[in-house]
Amino acid sequence: MRLPVAVSTALMCFAAQSAGAATSLDQIMSDPDWIGAAVETPYWSVDGGAVYYSLKRQGSPVRDLHRVTLADGKDAVLTPAEIADADATGAVYDHARNRAAFVRNGDVFVRDLTNGRLIQVTRTTQDEAAPQFSADDTAVQYRVGNDWYSYDLRSAIAGPVAVLKAEKDPNEKKPGDFEELQLRLISTVKQDYDNKQAQKARAEELRKADPTRASTPYYLGDDVQIAESALSPSGRWLLVVTTPKSFDAGRVGKMPVYVTLSGYEEVEDVRTRVGRGAPVAHTLWRVDVASHAATKLDFAALPGIKDDPLAAVRAENEKAAKKEEAKADDKKDKKSAKQDDKKTEAKDRDVQVGAIQFTRDGATAALMVRANDNKDRWIATLADADKAPLESRHRLTDPAWINWNFNEFGWLPDNRTLWYVSEESGYAHLYTRKDGDKPLKLTSGNAEFASPVVSPDGHWFYLRANAEAPYAYDIYRVPAAGGKLERLTNYKGADGFALSRDGSKLLVAHSASYVPQQISVVDAAGGAPRELTDTRTSEFKAIAWQAPEIVPVPSSHGKTPIWGKFYKPQNAANGKKPIVLFVHGAGYTQNTHLSYPYYFREQMFHNLLTERGYLVLDLDYRASEGYGRDWRTAIYRQMGHPELEDLIDGVNWLVKEHGGDPARVGVYGGSYGGFMTLMALFRAPETFHAGAALRPVTDWTQYNHEYTSNILNTPKDDDIAYRKSSPIEYADKLKGSLLIAHGMIDDNVFFQDSVRLFQRLIELHKDNVELAPYPMERHGFTHASAWRDEYARILKLFETTLK
Repeated sequence: MRLPVAVSTALMCFAAQSAGAATSLDQIMSDPDWIGAAVETPYWSVDGGAVYYSLKRQGSPVRDLHRVTLADGKDAVLTPAEIADADATGAVYDHARNRAAFVRNGDVFVRDLTNGRLIQVTRTTQDEAAPQFSADDTAVQYRVGNDWYSYDLRSAIAGPVAVLKAEKDPNEKKPGDFEELQLRLISTVKQDYDNKQAQKARAEELRKADPTRASTPYYLGDDVQIAESALSPSGRWLLVVTTPKSFDAGRVGKMPVYVTLSGYEEVEDVRTRVGRGAPVAHTLWRVDVASHAATKLDFAALPGIKDDPLAAVRAENEKAAKKEEAKADDKKDKKSAKQDDKKTEAKDRDVQVGAIQFTRDGATAALMVRANDNKDRWIATLADADKAPLESRHRLTDPAWINWNFNEFGWLPDNRTLWYVSEESGYAHLYTRKDGDKPLKLTSGNAEFASPVVSPDGHWFYLRANAEAPYAYDIYRVPAAGGKLERLTNYKGADGFALSRDGSKLLVAHSASYVPQQISVVDAAGGAPRELTDTRTSEFKAIAWQAPEIVPVPSSHGKTPIWGKFYKPQNAANGKKPIVLFVHGAGYTQNTHLSYPYYFREQMFHNLLTERGYLVLDLDYRASEGYGRDWRTAIYRQMGHPELEDLIDGVNWLVKEHGGDPARVGVYGGSYGGFMTLMALFRAPETFHAGAALRPVTDWTQYNHEYTSNILNTPKDDDIAYRKSSPIEYADKLKGSLLIAHGMIDDNVFFQDSVRLFQRLIELHKDNVELAPYPMERHGFTHASAWRDEYARILKLFETTLK
């Protein structure tokens, strides 16, 4: 068990202490310009001599592009004319790293680093993307839609490499029955037809022999839609992902918008609900550029592709359904049992192809394949040989679900060694695998390693990780051949990084509890950072904010503590103190950390609550990010249950250790935090007495497929999980006071969720409920007036019910 960690003001880089109290609710919820804008999208210049970043203007949504010249430290806001000569993010380099290619404003540019010259490759109304240098560095290849083009650096000529059509090849059309009859009976028609065919054949002969001509399209048939394509740097072949053209994505929702510019009510189409349309299945094609041959690839080589991981879940639900059916109709139950005895032949599960990564020489591709039930993830490789099959190089399987994060993979510069991140050990770690060798694990421990970047020479991996403690993130490096992990920064709040052109320096984005994201430059071997920015206002820095104390709350359901942020009154009177628990959103996110929080307004609000005598606790309950696979998947098929146990442990800890009053406990949060607020009030009314559920999910059958089906499967397969996990099923247990606040044009968690629950509570005669609708707000509020109104209501709820 770790000891509680009190985060010092020095560690958090706070400003000098001020004698004044924390600011008012009006200011906390006002436009955050008063805090100072965070540094956004920092990146290196392609020569490594400067750093770019964007910064929001005061009182405006406009972002300015800044450039910091490292030689003299000058930070300049670029004029529109200067931006026209600036580098952009996402640059790629040739082998010698003497040229860099990037996309700016939808066009491709190349910077010659030997002389600084900027070459504009395209100038179109289309959006070019995914630039890459050819294997021999003589050309820059790029994508337009799903078509691929190449710009020859010697001749300065651009042209198509592969234009893909979801159509039948018109040249392969054969005469129909009636046309065959005409050709047989009418000689003039036959002669004209033969002449046209001869002209076509001659034109194709000339085209094939003439390298100056553009290639003809590749026709994949009229029964597919093209979803993705990737061209080998060798230019010899490409991989194409298609979906059935007839696929039905399911019925979309209709969301009314009441406050509009037109003055009339309007309607927006929004997402489908979970299970109302299965994810589309992908088909993978290998296309030979020279022969125009397209070969459909088989996923059968993927181990476990025929498994049915939901068989036991369906059987459990069918058994429960039969019990209900038997009560109404015993014959129907027997009939169902007889039908269930029929066995079906195992077939390949539907899959989707994710990222595709070619070796630099273009000889081999690695691609990520995920089962649509999200119980399996494979990394497979494919060689450019005509009949080479897919070869599984790594399988990650999980009876719950494969994580959304920690799926990066790629190749080392040797063109033979595959690297990837996997949760197979229970935590996200980095592995390499060379040809047929066994995987080599490069990192270890109860920590999560992510965002690996390979040094230009291929000797090092640079990563972001919480190796010191779950809440402290920094930048590390480890030898690609295996060896000691080295810590390069000591921020404890490192948010990201980028490696310079030559691999000698790191651009580090970092923050602290009351410091929005800033940037620095650090030597790639470690050392003292060179700070480049501090964008906070003097007004914000002058306030003496309370540093949250990072605490490990003992768990009554496991050996691992529940890490949280604790805010306590500084000069509280003796006696029992009211308690407020804040519940972060998203489920799988982390809020107990030393970086600037997404919930920066709530953090300031917690300062205000402690001034009024409240104990405030913000826990990373089970399901939160940062604590490994088991912590993440504890909620599988039972959302709201392990998390509630953790929240109750938090209340008990505050009562036992800090004089909290068990008779005065409040809870609030948004989105998943709103869902958990409802579960707390409905399922533990003896513990939680008042709560504010902001934009809450009230019934998981109404949420989206991508998120919900991973955790609860689908309503058709797992009705048990949905009934167990949806707050609306427990609404009759409400005893305390409830505030529901929801944006009426929320296109993530629909306003309908709160309306349906409110109607249910009306029918249950629950009189202690308030519904606050916000006509111009979506899932994340954007207007200061709405923020202020919402939190004034939350404060009023706690002040009137807990004090």
